[in-house]
Amino acid sequence: MTATEVQSGSAHAAKQDVHVDGHDVKLTPFTLLRYTLSVVLLAFSIAIVVALIFTGNTRVARDANPWVALIVTVVAIIWLSMIEGEQASLVGLPPVDPDLYKDSHPITYKVAALAFRGDNLDRYLMGRQFMVLLVVFVIGQCTAPLDPTVDVLGLPAGVKFVFLDIGLATIVFTCVLGQLTTQVNSSHCMIDFVNNYFALFTLYVAMTIEFTGVMHSAYLIQNILSAVSGKPIQSNEPPKTGFTFAFFWGRVMMSLAILGFCVTVVLYALLNGYTSVSVKYPSISPPLAVVLLFFFMSVVGCLEGMQIAFFAVAKIPASERGSGIFGKKTCDILFSGNGQNLPGFMIGRQLTVVCSFFLVGSFTSLTIVPGEGNNIFGVSDSAQAFLNYGFQGAVMTTILASITWQYAASAFPIAFMNSPVTYVLLLVALALEFTGICAGAWVLALMQKKVMGFQYDEVYVGTPEDRIANNYPDKEFADDVGHLTGGGFMGHAVGSHDALDGPITSKDAIDA
Repeated sequence: MTATEVQSGSAHAAKQDVHVDGHDVKLTPFTLLRYTLSVVLLAFSIAIVVALIFTGNTRVARDANPWVALIVTVVAIIWLSMIEGEQASLVGLPPVDPDLYKDSHPITYKVAALAFRGDNLDRYLMGRQFMVLLVVFVIGQCTAPLDPTVDVLGLPAGVKFVFLDIGLATIVFTCVLGQLTTQVNSSHCMIDFVNNYFALFTLYVAMTIEFTGVMHSAYLIQNILSAVSGKPIQSNEPPKTGFTFAFFWGRVMMSLAILGFCVTVVLYALLNGYTSVSVKYPSISPPLAVVLLFFFMSVVGCLEGMQIAFFAVAKIPASERGSGIFGKKTCDILFSGNGQNLPGFMIGRQLTVVCSFFLVGSFTSLTIVPGEGNNIFGVSDSAQAFLNYGFQGAVMTTILASITWQYAASAFPIAFMNSPVTYVLLLVALALEFTGICAGAWVLALMQKKVMGFQYDEVYVGTPEDRIANNYPDKEFADDVGHLTGGGFMGHAVGSHDALDGPITSKDAIDA
């Protein structure tokens, strides 16, 4: 069974052209202007961040040297692009029969065989969430200025404040280069995107991180929400017993201890003025710093939960999606034109989340100089040097701001839809997308697609309708495996142009 059984010969080439046309964006003067300005903004952002690095005014540039900071930033951006792109592929491919691409894409088949076994997809998503936070925090340590008074290219103070101190430049190139470009391609070129050993390696790393148990306290929160909501946790594996049960809950206890230590370190440092935010923004008092930290973490949490809630309610009748005023307003905006605003929200959401990640990094990275007798809780100098990089913030944010809110949204999606905060953040995300700050991602995605030779998935496995017609219907694959029943964790159907399409499993569904 191969992809050629779905479409072959001259029909294959002809349909390739048709599918390319189906994905084309209509170019208008306004669209071209947005693309051009976004690319110029990206180039400017990269230039001033590199210039900043070579002033030695970032943590990694100061502690190592500017070239190390630059190389680490480039490697981190490349890896982040794979982490983000692979997720888009792996949440969309499960319903498709892997035998359709087994021969043409052997590495994709290996990736799928591992990721879709048991609850491995959930384990990957857990580890991947921490990887994203960790990589973004590393980028922040390489590119965020330590002393806001240091000159960079003679830029006016206002420009330097917006692009470097607040971090707009780093936010722009992280979103465009490290996230959106590969997400654009991997959402419609899933099979090609993960057909490489870099993707397989990234999958193993994410699953290894989950296996360590650092994030396992999130599973305790998941079980609590399951009990409160009355929704069972879906699983493709038998209940844990014996050693497996003890090993799982042992890691949960370990994770709770790690999380407690991380929260304690961050709060102690904030209240005593030992964090980067006290240096960059001395007017922010310690109590206000604590409030702002949890505010930005809440913003991240709301946006993470909104993503889950939006996909979850997309699977239920329109009349049941929202009963309150704000729920109806949110649905009217989000699902107009069969979901045309959903991609716009995802882009604006990405900008807001990354901005919040970098801000959280400022609140959680420490400024204590090792060896001067001020080490937090009397830890060793090497441990203090490690804590100064703020990776404890990555643990906090992953568990408390990302994963917990995703579980909450899967447990109570309608409550999320009816919240006025959801409505406001949806408008903010759509407004950010409208500005076109990240529109250059489509230009870079086209360049990447041509250089890498990516083809749309329907070239290999057809559209959902093609697969139905050729008796290879999409498999039933619960998109809430590893989560609470009813959660929305799945991408759109492979080969579909509709943002809200799920797996199509029968010919009747085509006409529905």
